[in-house]
Amino acid sequence: MQLSVDPAAATPPYEQIRAQIAERARSGELPTGLRLPTVRALAEELGLAAGTVARAYRELEADGVVETHGRRGTLIAATGDTAHRLAAAAATEYAERATRLGLSHADALAAVDTALRLAYVGA
Repeated sequence: MQLSVDPAAATPPYEQIRAQIAERARSGELPTGLRLPTVRALAEELGLAAGTVARAYRELEADGVVETHGRRGTLIAATGDTAHRLAAAAATEYAERATRLGLSHADALAAVDTALRLAYVGA
């Protein structure tokens, strides 16, 4: 698996790794069930500390992109359903909190629109 990390970039190395693996999993370039390199092997390949790669893998697992199966290793998960399920749960939590805060429907939508615009365009 060819990944690249730019040590001079503003984005931390673990996030660069996480983003590349997540995108490749979403696109199908990394198919469901594919076994990823061990933390140590990928860290060595990229010239990074094992903790950096481990954090990327933990983030990917939290996002449902990969699944860790002990001795079987870390595998690409079926992300479509998981990603949509996690996004729906986050949206529900936001809606409940916006309601508790007394935001109007329009204000709650405006906050989401701004956050999404920053995440997708301003990042």
